[in-house]
Amino acid sequence: MLLCFINLVCSHPYAGASSGIGVETSRVLALRGVHVIMGVRNMSAGNAVKEAILSKIPTAKVDVMELDLSSNASVRKFAADFNSAGLPLNILINNAGIGFVPFELSQDGIELIFATNHIGPFLLTELLLDKMKATAHKSNIEGRIINVASDSYKYTYRGGIRFDKINDKSGYNSFYSYGQSKLANILHANQLSSILKEQGANVTVNSLHPGPIVTNIHRHSPILNGIVTTLGKYVLKNVQQGAATTCYAALHPQVQGVTGKYFVDSNVAELKSHAADPEMGKKLWELNLNMI
Repeated sequence: MLLCFINLVCSHPYAGASSGIGVETSRVLALRGVHVIMGVRNMSAGNAVKEAILSKIPTAKVDVMELDLSSNASVRKFAADFNSAGLPLNILINNAGIGFVPFELSQDGIELIFATNHIGPFLLTELLLDKMKATAHKSNIEGRIINVASDSYKYTYRGGIRFDKINDKSGYNSFYSYGQSKLANILHANQLSSILKEQGANVTVNSLHPGPIVTNIHRHSPILNGIVTTLGKYVLKNVQQGAATTCYAALHPQVQGVTGKYFVDSNVAELKSHAADPEMGKKLWELNLNMI
């Protein structure tokens, strides 16, 4: 049985209730016989998701562990607990995402969107990477890391990443900050893919755009929320459609050996602008290391 860890921010005060593509991805993977471990900030919300999955799939193997991606200490505690549990790890899905919120710093003094959407997943991946490599080597089954990004990466601050002003309230724009964090997800995936290829590790890393989806991520932006509410049912995907590309990247045989790519609608898509810049990826990597 494959084991997948997926992080959900289904219980963050800015992320809303237990809904979205992460929950649907967990359900589909469990249906396919994958042992799914969900990392959630609020255990009550996470257990509600677990029970909902089990009510539909009684044979599913789903566990819930506490994880607050906006806190480096929480990420480190989770990783220590997971690594000491003796479990394998075949698939890591960095799915968490908050956006369109007022400026706020995390416990670690990092702008909240960047901390939750990028720094937390980056640190988590680093701490679980040896486990993934060991699992792939022992099982001879390719490990897969998937960063759920967004085409919003195209709509970020001038220059892509505000390297010297990540935590600066001056000039903060929640829309651009969300795009910045999604750009960082893609650059992280591309850079890590290059590193793992050089190491000869049997672990791939890809990022993806789930598509425009009807979720509550826009609820703190009245204008965007109004547009989504009014037009969403006509032009946006539902969560089942939105989760399809994540499930494809996680499980499909056609993705075997594919790494460092960006998927849209279950197909490899061309990256534009800063997302295709390896030098920016290297610079971001150094910034990440300084923030963890």
